[in-house]
Amino acid sequence: MRESTFASTTNLNMKTEASAWRALNAHAAAQLRGGFADRALRAAHGPAAVTWRAFFTVGARSLRPGFAERVLRAARVATDIPSLASHFALSASIAAVCLSAVLFVHQRNVDAADARNLAEWQRLVQAADDPDSNML
Repeated sequence: MRESTFASTTNLNMKTEASAWRALNAHAAAQLRGGFADRALRAAHGPAAVTWRAFFTVGARSLRPGFAERVLRAARVATDIPSLASHFALSASIAAVCLSAVLFVHQRNVDAADARNLAEWQRLVQAADDPDSNML
């Protein structure tokens, strides 16, 4: 009697999916140095409050007195509000550039259309002057 084809193609030594995942996990864990998960979690959460206070203390000792006031003064000077005249001058110059660009493109298109029309009229005049031409 013939054997079952299913039984003949099944490998009895084949691992289950769960055991394959466990083996992969064990192999990956063996590649990592000890305490990797703890270091990764600490890096993801960032420094603790005590560490931030230590950073501030060291940073404050590194700055000269009056640093914050100098920074604020420089920021106020840099963000000085432009006058109405400077706004108007900027707007007028942008409008002039845009108008120049529009006029340049328009003139170029008109010149190209004139050249095409002139060439077509010359062709028609030539055809009208030639009695043997059958172009009309």
